[in-house]
Amino acid sequence: MTHEFKKIIKEYCIAKLANLKCVLATVVDLDGSSYRKPGVRMLIREDDVMIGAVSGGCVEKEVLFQAQSVFENGITKLMTYDGRFRLGCEGLLYILLESFSPSEALINDFNSVIENRKPFELHTSYQKEYGILDGYGSFIALNSKSYTFNKYTIAQSQALVFSQTMQPCQRLLLIGSEHDTVQLAHFGLGMGWEVNVAVTPKENKTIADFHGIDRLLDFKPEEFPVETIDRNTAILLMTHSYVKDLKYLMRLKNSKPTYLGILGPIKRREKLLSELLEHDMDIDLDFIENIHGPAGLNIGAETPQEIAISILAEILTVIRKTQPVMLKDKLKSVH
Repeated sequence: MTHEFKKIIKEYCIAKLANLKCVLATVVDLDGSSYRKPGVRMLIREDDVMIGAVSGGCVEKEVLFQAQSVFENGITKLMTYDGRFRLGCEGLLYILLESFSPSEALINDFNSVIENRKPFELHTSYQKEYGILDGYGSFIALNSKSYTFNKYTIAQSQALVFSQTMQPCQRLLLIGSEHDTVQLAHFGLGMGWEVNVAVTPKENKTIADFHGIDRLLDFKPEEFPVETIDRNTAILLMTHSYVKDLKYLMRLKNSKPTYLGILGPIKRREKLLSELLEHDMDIDLDFIENIHGPAGLNIGAETPQEIAISILAEILTVIRKTQPVMLKDKLKSVH
């Protein structure tokens, strides 16, 4: 959810330049099941533009309607949306609507936390009842400082509190510069992930060759900055060069990404890993065992776009620690 909040901050800055007021909608509680869980947020501008979503699309019009009073008086309110009667979703949503006008200091600290890939905390006070909640709202902890989203929010001694620790944005590191890298970058960006692409100086690539990515890493394999890899980084090795792949594996061997995948058939992977072990017999076996190759799920993918979906789906199953299964065969509830 960090990438969604990052977008909310970015869109607020755009709205502020246009002198548009904003309201933040936060799902703080849920009875039953729903398309999305507590913690999801949506920004509403006073020109009725909505950024993000708190459901699959069924709740947003009601949120827009309820937000009008907050635009008028700045007072926080809690609304409910009962999907059990309207949609058959078997869920009752509790959504807090608060004026959203973060200070410049908050925005600067937030951008610093995002840039340095640090976690941060959000705490939203509320009562589980429909209506006005004057003084209730959200606090955000950034770099050991606490901020509110507006001047009206104060600490509430008797409030319920929805809290979240927000981890750094999921990052996708693509090592390679061919056409399939462009496709994977496109889909990764569409998922809201930060996307980095690693190339070598001899390839003469620029960031413009990978439209929309956050960063281009232009290093020789043996000089690649492994210190930038954290547990929220998924890596795909896709250079289409056996020698380059081996050099990158030698460089990555002490890193701990959340996912490491390799393109190519099983025989190629086994050859790579055998040669890697020959170079370093003391390599951590957990590193070897956690390599996914061939990368991707078996969904019958054929085109570069379908292969990208297959790989990203596997990365998600690893990140979320789940096993892929058709939802119609899932015995427990989906949401």
